[in-house]
Amino acid sequence: MDKNQQAIERMKEQKYEEAAELFHSIIEENPDDPVGYINFGNLLMHMNDTERAARFYERALELDEEAATAHYGLGNLYYEKSDYQKAQKHFRQAVDIGLDEADAYFLLGMTFVHQEQFKLALPYLMRASELHPDDLEYLFQYGLTLAQSEHIEDAKPVFQKVLEMNDKHSDAYYNLGVIALYEEDLSGALDHFEKALEIQPEHVLAANAKKQITDAINADDM
Repeated sequence: MDKNQQAIERMKEQKYEEAAELFHSIIEENPDDPVGYINFGNLLMHMNDTERAARFYERALELDEEAATAHYGLGNLYYEKSDYQKAQKHFRQAVDIGLDEADAYFLLGMTFVHQEQFKLALPYLMRASELHPDDLEYLFQYGLTLAQSEHIEDAKPVFQKVLEMNDKHSDAYYNLGVIALYEEDLSGALDHFEKALEIQPEHVLAANAKKQITDAINADDM
């Protein structure tokens, strides 16, 4: 096991001081290799030392502006700070350079979601789901963004697939209820909202939607 692998293992074991010593040694031995700076930046992110992490990622990019994982690291850093425009810039550069990983596409998509640019988010969330089809969060966020982009017919099977993977997903039931309302299927909507509330009794949106439907049904019966 080389020194870099040892350092990564120490980081996984949360032995951060030992990992830092090894990464520092790697950088001293190979000062022009961006990988050491990127790994040290990743370690500092684990330690919540974002200011120093940024400096290490930026140093890696000074050495190699095509270092996709340095852009990804900076993207993560700015995403954690809710600076979605800067995060978006770095995630996009990472992807454009060739970082074909689900996390990068997902987080890039979510930077658009947080800025309510739902249609722009769609291709990235779709790609994340394609690369990692078993990830429930990727799939749900893709379905939600489809719905928010008014692609209701496309969103419906995505939420249904979420429930195939996890039949206790209250938000998937809630969103299927909203789609049923859009389709003017009141009884179907009520059923979905009730299932959401069985799973999560404090689901405020489902409770409000159920009340509106029952009030409308009661008013029609009067």
